[in-house]
Amino acid sequence: MATTTYVNKRTAHRWRLLALMLAAVFFAFGSFWLVQVMRGDAGGPNVNVGNDPDYIIDNFSFVRMSETGQPRYVISGERLTHRPADNTSVIEKPVVQNMSTEHPNMTMTADTAHVNQDQNQIDLAGNVDISRPGSKTTQPLRIRTEALTVLPDEEIAKTDKPIEMKVGASVVTGVGMVANNATMQLQVGGRGRITLPPRTAR
Repeated sequence: MATTTYVNKRTAHRWRLLALMLAAVFFAFGSFWLVQVMRGDAGGPNVNVGNDPDYIIDNFSFVRMSETGQPRYVISGERLTHRPADNTSVIEKPVVQNMSTEHPNMTMTADTAHVNQDQNQIDLAGNVDISRPGSKTTQPLRIRTEALTVLPDEEIAKTDKPIEMKVGASVVTGVGMVANNATMQLQVGGRGRITLPPRTAR
C-alpha cells in the first residue's frame, strides 16, 4: 500500500510539472505574438485577413528612440485602435511631443490622429493645437488649425487649412503652413495677415 501511494504522488507531481511547462510555453508564445503585432508584423496566429482592429489600447504612451538611444518623440492618447490590413492606427485625443535636446520641445494635440506606420506619418484632425515654449532666442509659439500632417522624424508639420499663429504678442493668419522645427523655419501660405501689438510708450 505504501508503494502505491508513493507512485501516485510521483505521478501527480509529474502531471503538475507538465501543466506548468505547457502554461509557460503558451505564455511565452503569446508574448512573442503580441510583440510582433505591436511592431506591425504580418505573422502570428489567427492573422486578421480583413481590416477589423486586431488590438485596442487605452491610455497608452509610445516612445520613439533615436539612433543614439535618446527619446526622439512621444505619442500618447486616450485610445489607440490598430488595423492590420494597412498597418494604420487611429488615436483618440492624441498628444505628440518631440523630445529634441537641440530645439525647444513642440507639443501637438487634436481630437483624433491617423498614424501610418509604414510611412511614419501622423495626420491630426479636429481642434489641432501646436505650442512651443519660448527660449533665449525664440518667442513662445502657438498655432491652431483643423488639420495637420506631421512627419516626426523630419520634425516637419504642414497643413493646407486656415491657421492662426501667435508668436509672442503678434498674431499671424493665413491659409496653409509648413513648420520645420529642426531648422526653426516657418512658412505661411495664402494671403497672410500679421497683427502686431501696439508699441509701448518710452
